[in-house]
Amino acid sequence: MPSLEDPLEIGVVEIPNRLYRAPLLECAGNGSDAVETLIADLEPAAASGVGLICQGATIVRGEGGCAAPGMTRVHDPEFVSQLSRLTDRIHDHGGRIFLQLEHGGLRSMETWHAEFRREHPALEQLAVSRPPWQLRALDRAGFLEYDPHVLTTEEVYDLAADFGRAAGYAADAGYDGIHIAGANMGIVQQFLSPFYNRRDDEFGGSPEARLRFLAVVYEEIRERAGEIPVMAKVPAETPAPPAPLVRRKLSLEDGIEIARRLEKIGYDAVVPVETSVAWDMSIARGEYPDRAWANEALQEGYDAAFGGPLRKRLVAAANRAEALVYDAEPAWNEEFCRRVRERVSIPVLAEGGIRERGQMDRLLGDAAGRDDTPPACDMVGLARPFYAEPRLGARLLEDDAAGSAERDVRVLCESCNNCTVPQAAGAPGICRTPSVLGRRGELERAGAYDRG
Repeated sequence: MPSLEDPLEIGVVEIPNRLYRAPLLECAGNGSDAVETLIADLEPAAASGVGLICQGATIVRGEGGCAAPGMTRVHDPEFVSQLSRLTDRIHDHGGRIFLQLEHGGLRSMETWHAEFRREHPALEQLAVSRPPWQLRALDRAGFLEYDPHVLTTEEVYDLAADFGRAAGYAADAGYDGIHIAGANMGIVQQFLSPFYNRRDDEFGGSPEARLRFLAVVYEEIRERAGEIPVMAKVPAETPAPPAPLVRRKLSLEDGIEIARRLEKIGYDAVVPVETSVAWDMSIARGEYPDRAWANEALQEGYDAAFGGPLRKRLVAAANRAEALVYDAEPAWNEEFCRRVRERVSIPVLAEGGIRERGQMDRLLGDAAGRDDTPPACDMVGLARPFYAEPRLGARLLEDDAAGSAERDVRVLCESCNNCTVPQAAGAPGICRTPSVLGRRGELERAGAYDRG
């Protein structure tokens, strides 16, 4: 069985080891300092030995589609060409970097961010179909505002071409692969999901038709970016609210079938994740972030985002309830990943609640004293722990020059979510928990993040 330190091929690219930094919000935007911000955020992981860096959630169009403030757009070839400085820095450390492409659709800021809506009254919300009744009910109740433009068939092809163009620019800038954001309620999940997709053209009406958007995206990437590896997140909407609130959703079996069909289309790897039909804490499970919601410096930003103090309190209350529903069980996507891996021959990447080196070994099938349980994945990824420890790879990976890493090492991240909620107010993605930052300082002074 492979170890965390063994290389892995994804398409035509060899990854030096099986640890990756999963996509996060870098909040770098597209300003004059965007490239330097991305370098500061992403290079430390590569310097610490992480084999693959996934730059998070970049938007394929020049307006709309951002699910949170500060997301970077990659529609402009002149801007993307400057990102070669980032890819060069990652390559200097022996790492590889994939670019995650996304459009938020009905999850975008033009739906939920009050101030953004006021400032961009003419900006259309893009939708796969008319919003389902559950979302229309939230609109009538005043929690969200929906006035969507449903994509025509021709416009769906145009959107897929935007994914392809962005991938072509990325390949020219030195990115090693493309990661399609197929979950977390982005527009790709909206195409895949029977909850959202009620179309009656070639992009809806059956599981195969709902998958066609990803097939066209793949064709566009191949035409414009050559043989660059392409992987996608694969959703199963098992955490969605129970019937009768949500009757139409992607089951675990549906997710497995999507992964199997993506391999047939030509995708080089898949990332199975269990996620809801809504943008909730099924994405980032853990504790209710008391410290983040109480932060006085963020209150003005929360009010701007949610439309005032009352709505802010309603969102915080919903956040508290979700923290009770979505338990942060270790490696919560493990079973989904294992079942997908049994059906495909391309690499399966696992992320979500992975917090210990021994857990990673078990997922890869390299645990001492393991039973007959088959491996769940071929690569393991962490996201929020890299906010807490930007050079985390040095503690998790064995380094021949520095000696072996301890197999019982655990990351410092407590899944407290004090890093995630502030991003709705436009704050950067950083760890904000003093106890974690204190322990990181102790480890830094002890040389735990140094590599030979």
